[in-house]
Amino acid sequence: MSWAEPGCRPADLELDPAARALYLAVVAEGGWVKSAEVRPADAAALARLLDLGLVRGLPGGAFYSAVSPRAFLGRAAGRLRDRAVGLLRQADELPTLLDELAHAYDSAPRRVDRGGAVETVQDRDSIRHRIAQLVADTESEILTAQPGGARPPDHLAWAMAQDVPFLRGGGAMRTLYQPVAGADPATSAYAAAVTPYGARIRLLDEDFQRLMIFDRTVAVIPASADMGSAAFITDATTVELLVELFDRDWQRAQRVPWGSAHAVADSGAVADRIARLLAGGLSRRAIAARLGLSERTVAAHVARLREEYEAQTLFQLGWLMRGVGEG
Repeated sequence: MSWAEPGCRPADLELDPAARALYLAVVAEGGWVKSAEVRPADAAALARLLDLGLVRGLPGGAFYSAVSPRAFLGRAAGRLRDRAVGLLRQADELPTLLDELAHAYDSAPRRVDRGGAVETVQDRDSIRHRIAQLVADTESEILTAQPGGARPPDHLAWAMAQDVPFLRGGGAMRTLYQPVAGADPATSAYAAAVTPYGARIRLLDEDFQRLMIFDRTVAVIPASADMGSAAFITDATTVELLVELFDRDWQRAQRVPWGSAHAVADSGAVADRIARLLAGGLSRRAIAARLGLSERTVAAHVARLREEYEAQTLFQLGWLMRGVGEG
C-alpha cells in the first residue's frame, strides 16, 4: 500500500535500515545518482524510497533524485490530518522520523557554482536534479514559460507524475506555450490531462524567454544559448521583475479549451508562424531553432507553402505571405 492511499498508517511511512542507508548515500553524493550505479542489492530499498516519494526518477529514467524530507513530511502530515482528527497526534510525530534525513539533505554538497543571489548550474543532469528539488519543495505556485516546439515525451511523462500531486495538494500552476507546441498531440494530451486538476495553460504567438518560477522566490532562466547551463535566481527584486514579465505575457496569451475538439490550432498555425519568420528574412535553419522544430519539419512546411503560393524561392514565398497572420 502506498503512503498516499486513503488507508495508509504512520507505520507505512517508516523506513527500513536499507532504505534509510540508500537515501543517506544518495544525498552524500550530491542528491542524485545514475540508475546504472544502483546495485541490484539496493533495488528493494530504492523501490521503497520511490513509493514514499523520498526519491523521484528524472526524465528518461537514467537518474534518481533525492526529495527533501520536509516536502515529503508536509504532504504526508496533511493527508493524515485529513483522514481523521484522531490521527493528529500521529501526524505530529512524523518529524522525529525524518530528522536524520533532513539533516543529511541540508548538509549534502550541491553541484552548483554559487554567486550570491544566483546559482549557475553547468550541466543538464544537475539542472534536472535542481529543478526536481525545487518542484518537490514548492508549496503554492509554479509559473513556467516554455517556448519552442513539442516537449520530449519522457519530459511530459515526468511532468505529469509531479504536477498532478502538486495540483491535488492545492498548488497553482500557469504555463505558457507557443502555438507550435500546442499543435503537438502529446503536448495537447498533457494539457488536457492536467487542466481538470486546476492547471492553466495558454498559447502565446510571440517570442518569449524560457522561464520557471517557484513560489515567487526562485526563478530559473537559461545561462547559455545552447541551454546547457541555467541560472537559479533568489534575489527578491529580480524574481519580482520576472513575475511581472510573465504576468504581462500571460495577459496577452490565448485561452485554450484543452481537451475539446477545437483545443488547439491545427498545423496551419505552425505554417503561419513559419511564414512570418520567412518574411522576416530568417533561414530554414534559423526558423527551426526559433520554433524548436527539426529542419526536416520546417522544410516540409516550406515545400507545401511554396506549392500553394507557386513561389520559386524562399524570398518570393516570404514576400507573397508577408500579410499572413496580420490584422
